[in-house]
Amino acid sequence: MKNIVLIGFMGTGKTAIGRRLAGKLRREFIDTDAAIEELTGKSISEIFRRDGAIRFRSEEKLQVQRLADKSNMVISTGGGLVLDQENVTALRKNGVLICLTADPEVIYNRVKNKNNRPLLQKGSIKESVYRLMQEREENYNTAEFTVDTGKGSLSETVDKIMVYLRENNYI
Repeated sequence: MKNIVLIGFMGTGKTAIGRRLAGKLRREFIDTDAAIEELTGKSISEIFRRDGAIRFRSEEKLQVQRLADKSNMVISTGGGLVLDQENVTALRKNGVLICLTADPEVIYNRVKNKNNRPLLQKGSIKESVYRLMQEREENYNTAEFTVDTGKGSLSETVDKIMVYLRENNYI
């Protein structure tokens, strides 16, 4: 069975929805950010702070390469993973890409009090959310299906994804 790959901006619920989806489908769940933290022994914030964005993106690419040939998993990705087209191509090879989205104001309210978002550490958090979302919009539009996580509960969002997967014979 193809992997279900969740892409989208930070704060859209990729990890929470991925865990719930994996449970319903009885599939292994992998969060690429958590896998990077486990592998490096550092938090994502620490990698960005100490080693820089280039090092983080390199670790992210290694995770994608490791997961690309596996199957029957639910994979939650970091928000910027789609910035590298090779990552998208590798994950699409054996997966269906589903983008989780939400209104920028909803995302801002979800992330404004979290200090573990390295890309939001400089300047106005609200301005950073709006700017980064706009910059990445085209990358997120490569998904086969998009779900707005700002409209409805976690369970309702998971149900929408399940319906899409069933209707398109992915499950």
